Order: sequence, then C-alpha cells, then structure tokens
Amino acid sequence: MAKSNLRWWVVAAGALVVSVGVMPIGGQQPGTNQDVLAALLVEVRGLRAAMEEMSSIGARVQLAMGRLQLQEQRLNTMIRRVDAVREQQTSAEREVVDLRRRIVITEEVAERGEDPAERKAAADQSRALKSMVEQRSTDVQRLIAEEVEVSNALAAEQSRWSDINKTLEELERALTRR
Repeated sequence: MAKSNLRWWVVAAGALVVSVGVMPIGGQQPGTNQDVLAALLVEVRGLRAAMEEMSSIGARVQLAMGRLQLQEQRLNTMIRRVDAVREQQTSAEREVVDLRRRIVITEEVAERGEDPAERKAAADQSRALKSMVEQRSTDVQRLIAEEVEVSNALAAEQSRWSDINKTLEELERALTRR
C-alpha cells in the first residue's frame, strides 16, 4: 500500500508539473503567447522603420544645411559684387560730372582768354576733356549693364536660397509631426 500511495503521489505531482507547464502564466488563455510574440514582432519592425526614417531625415537635414551654407556664401559674394559695381558706377558718374564742369570752365577760358596761346591751350584741354567724358560715359553704360546682370544673378541666387530654406522647413515639419 505504501508503494501505491507513493505511486499515486508521483503521478499527481507529475500531472501537476505538466499542467503548470502547459498553463500560461497570469491566467492567460492558451495561444496568447503566440499573439504576444506577433505583437512584439510588429512593434520591433515599426521601431526599426522609425529609426531608419529618422536616420534618413538626419542625413537629409545635414545635406540641406550644407547646401544652405554654400548658398549663403554665394549670396554674400554676389552682394559684394553688386556693391562693388554700384560703387564703380557712382564713381564713374561723379567723374563724368566733374569732367563736364571742367569742360565748361576751359571753354570759358578759351572764349574769353586774352592770350591766343592760352586760348589755344584751353581749347585743346577742352577737346581732351570731352574725349575723357565719352570714355567715362561708355564706362558708366557698361557698369549699368553689368549692375543689371549682377542684380539678376543675385536674385537667382536668392531664389535658390529660398528653395533650400523651404526644404529645411519641410524637414522640420516632418520631424515635429513625429
């Protein structure tokens, strides 16, 4: 009888161990382990996709920032060029005004001078000044055309800068949505 009691206890203990091993922990229904694993797998895949997307966005942001910096350098160069051309134009225009004023003075000396040699020298100087006015006037026209060209190039560079800045703003919006 002792053997039979012992046998019964061994069978009962074995059944208990088997039933505990088969039963899910926490009162879960059988098969929920598979559901939990599937849910975890979906979550891990989602996290991987989010990390890859963030990595991609980070690279795009760095690229856009590099382009923006280069574009700002181009803009600064173009602004300096426009300023230089305008300064040259203003200087040439002042020189033309000064030369014309000098022409008026020399022509008055040529007309009113008492000494014929002085009158001839003033007339020669007036002709030389008129030639210089023509040259500087041509320079002024060239500088006006160059200023228009450089201003148009500056506007194009500003447009490119604006496009890059819009790209950065779109990336910023994409990051804030997450």
